[in-house]
Amino acid sequence: MPEETMEPVTITQSEYGETKDGEKVTMFSLKNVGGIEVDIITYGGRITSLRTPDSEGNMENVVLGFDDLVQYEKDNPFFGALIGRYGNRIAKGKFSIGEEAYTLAQNNGENSLHGGLKGFDKQVWDAKTEEGDNSASLILTYLSKDMEEGFPGNLSTTVTYTLHEDNSLDVLYEATTDKATVVNLTQHAYFNLSGDFSNTILDHVVEIDADAYLPVDSGLIPTGELRPVEGTPFDFREPKTVGQDISEENEQLKLGGGYDHCWVLNDQQAGFRKVASAYHPGTGRFLEVSTDEPGIQFYTGNFLDGTLPAPNNGTYAKRSGLCLETQHYPDSPNQEEFPAVVLNPGEKYATKTTFKLTTK
Repeated sequence: MPEETMEPVTITQSEYGETKDGEKVTMFSLKNVGGIEVDIITYGGRITSLRTPDSEGNMENVVLGFDDLVQYEKDNPFFGALIGRYGNRIAKGKFSIGEEAYTLAQNNGENSLHGGLKGFDKQVWDAKTEEGDNSASLILTYLSKDMEEGFPGNLSTTVTYTLHEDNSLDVLYEATTDKATVVNLTQHAYFNLSGDFSNTILDHVVEIDADAYLPVDSGLIPTGELRPVEGTPFDFREPKTVGQDISEENEQLKLGGGYDHCWVLNDQQAGFRKVASAYHPGTGRFLEVSTDEPGIQFYTGNFLDGTLPAPNNGTYAKRSGLCLETQHYPDSPNQEEFPAVVLNPGEKYATKTTFKLTTK
């Protein structure tokens, strides 16, 4: 009998449950022959699991998440979620477009965070799939209606996850609006490349191609300064462990309990390029991040506190995951010097980020 040939990349779906409001949630599993398996649910477009081999071929999940929908519907730190309409913080939940002032929910102290009380992370997205020769895509769509969470304009949003044969996962964000609005979409996966969530990420070796970062005030809102990383704990231009300089004696690191800042990425005019990486020496797993965005929020799980359930009867403790969220700068709607985030009718918002997982 002829040998059965395996497609380079496949996508399957299964029922995941129902929300408290009775909406059906579906899970899609993307898998390639290189050993990457990604599970994504239509609730919040969340990556619930990303299994990848270590240097010896051992498959483990490397993103923080939960076992069921009930946990995702409870308060949680945006595990694996699509974030919108505006990723990160907007100061005092207020901004203006021209003469028009808008007010958002203050869900992070006095600030608005990650789209408000019911952002894109808490919506059930519509889904369809496509399979190519060497890739498979999950296409998620959501219509955010005019004034939802205080944001103007009907925003038609499409996020396409594409897994390729070469172990790269693209996230393509697209949106159009019928009224001037602000948009800043991102993906909030928490990575722990060890595959063991009882370990912290302090031993991960991180590199960020940025000569400057955005210092913040006590509410974690950028002050407006672009501060050079040279000579500071924020210098990741050469690979170093997360734990090397994370001392909370540093005034900036004390504010967020560790790294929770936006880096001003280099070569912004170059468009799509490699901007960051994380490496776990113990397993050999290597994550590369590429994007066309101007910034990346590097967050070291400082607010995880051991109260959320993790696999094997564990809990997610402080610094058990790290985030590399590609995006525009926080509070951009209120800071004219920052790259613009206004989307007008007739324009198209389009940005891509790629996560590539290999070993070395």
